[in-house]
Amino acid sequence: EAAEIPDISAKAAILMDESSGRVLFAQNAHQRMPQASLTKIMTALLVIEHGDLDKEVVISKHAEETGESSIWLEEGEVLSRNQLLYALMLASANDAAVALAESVAGSEELFVTKMNNRVRKLNLSNTHFANPHGLDAQGHYSSAFDLASLAREGLKNPLFRKVVTTKEMQIPWPGHSWERSLFNINKLITRYQGARGVKTGYTSKAGCCLVGAAQRGDLKLISVVMDSSDIYSDTE
Repeated sequence: EAAEIPDISAKAAILMDESSGRVLFAQNAHQRMPQASLTKIMTALLVIEHGDLDKEVVISKHAEETGESSIWLEEGEVLSRNQLLYALMLASANDAAVALAESVAGSEELFVTKMNNRVRKLNLSNTHFANPHGLDAQGHYSSAFDLASLAREGLKNPLFRKVVTTKEMQIPWPGHSWERSLFNINKLITRYQGARGVKTGYTSKAGCCLVGAAQRGDLKLISVVMDSSDIYSDTE
């Protein structure tokens, strides 16, 4: 007997079997929409694949001035790529995204070129990036199907899996007598049995978004909800 179609608030959504890539549920899954900080899944994947994660990154003025969600990086501050990677995926730090992009590619613009090259290699036909963090920009969009496919690629990597399921960690904060505390803002990993990540996102244009992943027994699923009034209920 067929299961009831989920009653969800998201404008676009998908449920994908991680092992096979089979689509189990789809709603406007190929519609191009702003993807907010779900962008950082690609940023993290490229940083991890580039390697040399112990390399020190000197924070630029450009990274410091990146707006909205941040860990208050300051020009001249030095952190490792690994520390910035956790800031990127736990705290959704836009300043960390730019610092990582500059470290890996030499500039934010060249890193975005790498992002779009990888889009083509993965055959994500409804995705284009204009920045490494997800703030609203012209020509910056993805789809639920493409984001599920991208998350599936990321979850093949052990470090990616480790980062997106980390609940909290501390990294240095030069000039302060305490460390920066990073808390994973994806509440799915604490409220849903078997959750394995992946990333939340929000801008006024994109609305609330979530790429989720979970495993029970041998079954591994990836979900995406975009422009949702309740990302966790929709995902669950």
